[in-house]
Amino acid sequence: FKLHPTALDYHLLSTCFVQTTPSTAICFLTIYFIAFLSPTSTAHQLPFAFLSFCSDLPIPFAFILNSMAESFVFNIAENVIGKLASLALQEISSAWCVKAELAKLEDTSLTIKAVLLDAEEKQSTNNRLSLWLEKLKEIFYEADNVLDEFQCEALRQQVANRGTTKEKVRHFFSPSNPIVFRFRIAHKIKGVRQRLNEVTVQKSQFDLTERDTDRRVVYRARETYSFLDTSDVVGRENDKEGIIDLLMQSNDHESVSVIPIVGIGGLGKTTLAKMVFNDQRVIIHFELRVWVCVSEDFNVKRLIEDIINAATGKEYKNLNMESLVTHLKDALNGKRYLLILDDVWNENSRKWMELRGLLVSGAYGNKIIVTTRSQKVASTMGTTFPYKLKGLPNKDCLSLFIKCAFEEGQDKQYPNLVEIGKVIVKRCGRVPLAIRTLGSLLYKNTEEQEWFFVRDNEIWNFEQSEGDILPALKLSYDQLPSHLKQCFSSCSIFPKDYVFDSDELICLWMAQGLIQSRDQNLELEDIGRRYFAELWSRSFFQDVRDEGFYCRFKMHDLMHDLALSVTQNECSILNSSNPNISKNLRHVSFFRIVLMEKVPNFVLELKNLRTILMPNNRKFFVDTCISRFKCLRVLDLRGCQFEVLSSSIGDLKHLRLLDLTGNRIITSLPNSICKLQCLQTLKLFNCEQLKELPKNIRNLISLRYMTLTTKETR
Repeated sequence: FKLHPTALDYHLLSTCFVQTTPSTAICFLTIYFIAFLSPTSTAHQLPFAFLSFCSDLPIPFAFILNSMAESFVFNIAENVIGKLASLALQEISSAWCVKAELAKLEDTSLTIKAVLLDAEEKQSTNNRLSLWLEKLKEIFYEADNVLDEFQCEALRQQVANRGTTKEKVRHFFSPSNPIVFRFRIAHKIKGVRQRLNEVTVQKSQFDLTERDTDRRVVYRARETYSFLDTSDVVGRENDKEGIIDLLMQSNDHESVSVIPIVGIGGLGKTTLAKMVFNDQRVIIHFELRVWVCVSEDFNVKRLIEDIINAATGKEYKNLNMESLVTHLKDALNGKRYLLILDDVWNENSRKWMELRGLLVSGAYGNKIIVTTRSQKVASTMGTTFPYKLKGLPNKDCLSLFIKCAFEEGQDKQYPNLVEIGKVIVKRCGRVPLAIRTLGSLLYKNTEEQEWFFVRDNEIWNFEQSEGDILPALKLSYDQLPSHLKQCFSSCSIFPKDYVFDSDELICLWMAQGLIQSRDQNLELEDIGRRYFAELWSRSFFQDVRDEGFYCRFKMHDLMHDLALSVTQNECSILNSSNPNISKNLRHVSFFRIVLMEKVPNFVLELKNLRTILMPNNRKFFVDTCISRFKCLRVLDLRGCQFEVLSSSIGDLKHLRLLDLTGNRIITSLPNSICKLQCLQTLKLFNCEQLKELPKNIRNLISLRYMTLTTKETR
């Protein structure tokens, strides 16, 4: 540290007993990623002290590895037990003489499931227990694959039995011959059961309590969705007026003036900017208003595209820089505009000056509002003094909490809870996101002991820096039932500021096996909507916009950080050189890898992948993934351009979701796609050159959802 390595980008502390960080570390100006690994008994105490150091640095992503990562075993075990108990599986297991072996597997699974909820809650403070859960998770995933293979084969035989004699003969002599399959599957089932037995006997070491159900399951749907409207803000009126005053100040001598709004995460900088952006006085004053979310990637070309698209309502893609600059000047020419650059992390003054030089095309009096957590960003970009957003006034903090925790007027009936709430609010450090999250956690809950649990939770005892709201978010997350934890954490494979579609997300959850129906009267989609509503009501999702049949929404970037931290061994957004990633990753996306020249070796080593999202990538990358990863449940190829989809797609027998949206040159689908009897979702939207569907498309007997654009006329 004495050498002042100011260009350091990546800092790894592995198996260290470090308790504090040297003050000279503040010289790291370009650091982007910090990883902290610690197996020590004090590891659970380090994240918040470490974040205290991180909060003083311009770090977009500080990652505390192995301190918050969790194993989600209960929901996987429940999924396996549900499959074992299904009537369809019981019938075919009798016919294939494996019923006894499956019954033994079910007994062992039920035995271990009884203590999993208690184990999951205790894992954060017991490293040995966490490792034990990790072993169990691997075995249950293997069991799920075997049972899935069992069910897939049953579906294939169902299709084969309704075929012609010729097709039945071909099926008999195929690799999935039912006689050969019986021997192979019986051997696999026995192997899984023996491994599970070996790990199960170790549970006596951990003093675990048996529980039948997840006591955290509470569905608390409100009457309307308006309670989470982002315009429903408490205590920011003065801040709004202050920003509007700055916007209305005459700067006719200056083409563009920049007003930075600076503050810690969760204070409501974006919400404040939206209030200003939509104020009627601002709408009248500026001829053009443009909103662009910047986030971590300050790519000048992409930002110009986004500004043009927002200003014109048209989509400009794949243009060279010269053409984009021309369109930008046309869009801004002679107009007084307001541009919001939301969530800026870039401290590179050269990039900013390049963009700023292109924004002087409008009239005089143009204003740019920049929201950022970094004082350095504000100094680099601002032409006026930064507007430093502070925490909510104490009175407004309590008002916001009451609004989230009680129905209207209900707080008057429970003055005892309001008094407890005052202490909880104080622990939130006047940060609206933390207040809203904990208020939503306690919504409609009038049990005093539950309020005491939040007020007196040991998580508050960890060292915190001012404005550190991670404990509040983690506390709310800890109270989620196991299945909702998985649904929430699965969102981490999407980039920050991603605009989600609720129906698309529910299809993803279904494909990943995160939604299981125990009620024959409820469709999986209905259960998924209930899951979504519950996460929404607890403030894990925000900026929710009702689109009629579905909702669009975002995750706050601090919530995204939380999702990443608890699921780092399961999910990851990969780039071209991910160091030290877990080889047990099951869900990955390639939003940061576009048009790769070759498939990185570290990707090829990921044997257990179930989800791959790879927008806008090359055909050989797609073909490699199809041939390599046979356990895939989700393959999202939206935006990829290729004329022919590999026929080996038919080998992905576990596949539940295939998305080819936006492939404008594909002309046909291989017949082998009709072998995907487990496929639930097929998206062919905007596949404009698609001439026809395969003739045996009716063999997709599990298909629930399909979008289609085709040239087929019949």
